[in-house]
Amino acid sequence: MDRIDRAIIAQLQENGRLTNQELADRVGLTPAPCLRRVRRLEADGVITGYSAIVNPAALGRDFEVLISAELAAKDRATVEAFESRLSAMDEVAELRRMYGIPDYFIRVQVANTAEYEQWMITRLMGDPAIARVDSRITMKMLKTPR
Repeated sequence: MDRIDRAIIAQLQENGRLTNQELADRVGLTPAPCLRRVRRLEADGVITGYSAIVNPAALGRDFEVLISAELAAKDRATVEAFESRLSAMDEVAELRRMYGIPDYFIRVQVANTAEYEQWMITRLMGDPAIARVDSRITMKMLKTPR
């Protein structure tokens, strides 16, 4: 990967809807070689997809909670079943298995505190794999992931 590939990636991270012509102009290429590079980056798995960044408030999910969770048991069956259950939940925006403690980092998006409390009590704390959770509420988002 060279400087131009990195420039292509940076431009697409900023705006994945750029036309090939616009992208080529921004990185100093003509359209044909630019498109070849984008296709190669896609084929090589560097660019894994394109998505829309959606305002959570527009979906009624602007209350976000960051949760650290520890499992009671860490055998393979428990871990796989837990991850499968949480991955299937609409409220779970992000799920990460961590090294060390905590076992998991979970980002939950819901409408409000009442909905979060209901989800926490019935869905998360009701999960047989959970031993301990610690919740944090974001005061202000300062930088978002690309």
